[in-house]
Amino acid sequence: MRPGCVLLLLLACLPAAQAAGEEPTTTPYRPSVSTPAALSAPGWLEIEAGWQHDHAEAGVRRDSIPTTFKLAFSEDWGIRLGNEAWVRQRSDDKTTSGLGDTSFVLKRRFEIDDAQAFGLEAGVVMPSGHRGIGFGSGKADYGLNAIYSADFGGAWHTDVNLLATRLGQADPGASRTLWLFAASLSRQLDDRWGVVGEFAATRQQGAEDSRQLLLAASYNVSKRLTLDAGAARSLRSGTSTWSAFTGLTWLAARLF
Repeated sequence: MRPGCVLLLLLACLPAAQAAGEEPTTTPYRPSVSTPAALSAPGWLEIEAGWQHDHAEAGVRRDSIPTTFKLAFSEDWGIRLGNEAWVRQRSDDKTTSGLGDTSFVLKRRFEIDDAQAFGLEAGVVMPSGHRGIGFGSGKADYGLNAIYSADFGGAWHTDVNLLATRLGQADPGASRTLWLFAASLSRQLDDRWGVVGEFAATRQQGAEDSRQLLLAASYNVSKRLTLDAGAARSLRSGTSTWSAFTGLTWLAARLF
């Protein structure tokens, strides 16, 4: 599928305005690695989509269109389906493109008080894409993510994630358990603009650890549409890898 087709299909599904009552707002999970404990508006289909360019080592370049479909059944239970609708990976001597991997997540929120909540996500990444260009291991990967989210100081928010993933396969000598820690700090500057910074790190026995710093900004076009853009860079000695991204979160349609 061509990159532009995805956004055209999303825009073609634009529903009529909500009839009565207060209109809900978006609950963006992108662009940070960490996810909040909060779910999207119950009964509404919320769609996230964007473009990401990754500049890795050895001349490898990767462009992708990540998409996520979120549906909350209540304030405490929800699901999401993620996929890279299109991926192109280029190296010095080869270019590969096609569909990326698919993920499914079941989420549970545990409210502490009005400003704090825990969350728990159980998910699976399925190797649905072209071999070698997916974000998974190449076989089914299963993960469990613990979340803590809090609002403080009026306009500040933090999300802390600890994710354990059991990889379907790993490189020789490497553990099949991959740990991810991510902590983000965001601030709403006004009714429209927001900024976020995040530190993320992975650890896998028998493999090189990774660390990353992400900075991004968001803009609320309306209650039902939020745009974002930013960049991330690895933190390590030697050659660094970096990525740039932009996208949207769209509260698309009320289903029930």
